[in-house]
Amino acid sequence: MSKVIITCAVTGAIHTPSMSRHLPVTPEEIIEASVGAAQAGAAIIHLHARDPVTGKPDQSPDAFAQFLPQIKARTDAVLNVTSGGSPYMTIEERIQPSMRFAPEVASLNMGSMNFALFPMLARFKEFKHAWEREALEASRDLIFRNTFRDIEYALAQCASNDTRFEFECYDVSHLYNLAHFVERGLVKAPFFVQTVFGILGGIGSHPEDVLHMKRTADRLFGDDYRWSVLGTGKDQLRLAAMSASMGGNVRVGLEDSLWLGRGTLAESNAAQVLQARQIIEGLGLEIASPDEAREMLQLKGIGKVKF
Repeated sequence: MSKVIITCAVTGAIHTPSMSRHLPVTPEEIIEASVGAAQAGAAIIHLHARDPVTGKPDQSPDAFAQFLPQIKARTDAVLNVTSGGSPYMTIEERIQPSMRFAPEVASLNMGSMNFALFPMLARFKEFKHAWEREALEASRDLIFRNTFRDIEYALAQCASNDTRFEFECYDVSHLYNLAHFVERGLVKAPFFVQTVFGILGGIGSHPEDVLHMKRTADRLFGDDYRWSVLGTGKDQLRLAAMSASMGGNVRVGLEDSLWLGRGTLAESNAAQVLQARQIIEGLGLEIASPDEAREMLQLKGIGKVKF
């Protein structure tokens, strides 16, 4: 592949507002972060919503309505609506925004897993809101539920909208789960596989882990998929470089890492996109425009969304 898709996940549900003053929380901050990331070179913007006062994840369609139309009006980027939401939500809650707004792309987690965020308590000691510490502490006993019924439900609910998915695979078993749905004809090529590295409870971030996931996906899917890599925390840019050099796509953003370098908080999502772009272009590759990403992933186009 001669063009590399950069996805930017601008806020997510993992990091809490007390961890970085740069984390977008309000609709206005999410809009500006998204537009800035798109201008920096992100072809796809991956979106979560938050309560504008507390920063707590909010998966209500009304919360997404506060920024989706405005981002669409100011950029031609592909807007990817999360169905991951928060690990504490049911699939019925998490899929509501995608059902209402029929985005070009929605994320979909491909398996249940332990999803441990509590190690961040060792780094971050002071919190503005009670829910932040409580959520991190509770992840010691958290199973992020994504059963076969849940996945089938999400696929079925979005089928009539022609929404494609960013299939988030946190471990090798998730690739096999995806293969199951491909074999049943519920997932059509080309599909977008986002391999996730570095979450405690999923696969690690060693280069051998990346190679193992890539080899397994190649064996299961051949030419039917488009591969992308998401490295968390300090591994974000290192794994982005590895993916690009291997013909893959990359995801960055403050959802996945708060950092621009060792000890340096990223002041914006755009700054991380620019770093990824520098790596990609330094390898002699080109970044994909939003329309090129649409062609590569065979998306329905921005004119067919419902926002």
